[in-house]
Amino acid sequence: MGFDDLPVVAWVDPPMTTVHQPLTEMAVAATELALALGRGDQPAQVGLEIATTLTVRDSTAPPKQ
Repeated sequence: MGFDDLPVVAWVDPPMTTVHQPLTEMAVAATELALALGRGDQPAQVGLEIATTLTVRDSTAPPKQ
């Protein structure tokens, strides 16, 4: 199992199950925070949760019964 859902993991044998992170949303949030801190503003929140997606491929199987 991998992380970041790099394009190559769909082509390895077996294709690898991965967790996909929304990099664009993460970059936007980081940029907004950096700009706010640069202006001397307090962060609007302490933490931020951005949903990830599990992409299941052939490298994983269901649990044994």
